[in-house]
Amino acid sequence: MEPVRKKQYWRELLETVLIALVLALLARHFVVESFFVFGSSMEPTLSDAERLFVNKMVYRVRAPARGDIIVFRYPRNPDRDFIKRVVAVGGETLEIVDGRVLVNDRYLEETHAIISDHAHYPRTEIPSGQFFVLGDNRRNSEDSRYFGFVPLENVKGRAFLRYWPLERLSLIE
Repeated sequence: MEPVRKKQYWRELLETVLIALVLALLARHFVVESFFVFGSSMEPTLSDAERLFVNKMVYRVRAPARGDIIVFRYPRNPDRDFIKRVVAVGGETLEIVDGRVLVNDRYLEETHAIISDHAHYPRTEIPSGQFFVLGDNRRNSEDSRYFGFVPLENVKGRAFLRYWPLERLSLIE
């Protein structure tokens, strides 16, 4: 019987690093990804330069719901990512009157939004598989009022954890 050969230390280390790298890439592609908040369109909920983790699996199980904060590919330039709040989903009607959002003829309770504008948006039915998104800082947000609906295939995931800066570490409701 031949004696068992021990692997060399460097080979074990290399194998471990390669396996960790492959697992990290798979997790980033399919499970969770880090995103950087750019701008003030989601204030006061999210601020410029914060870093978030986005759950990329959740929308394989269910569709985005009203109130979810989503990261999506910008419909006018899919190379850019945007982050906004879903306010209406496919099959619902939406209207904005004097800055207040009506979904299915009922005003939304929006304690998170800075509603300091007097915007109007005509009564519109949201197509199936599409979403109407708004920034929480309505006066400083390029959102569905300007670029239209966000199709489900553009949605990357749901923001769930703010991890930077550390003093603001928290789950995102």
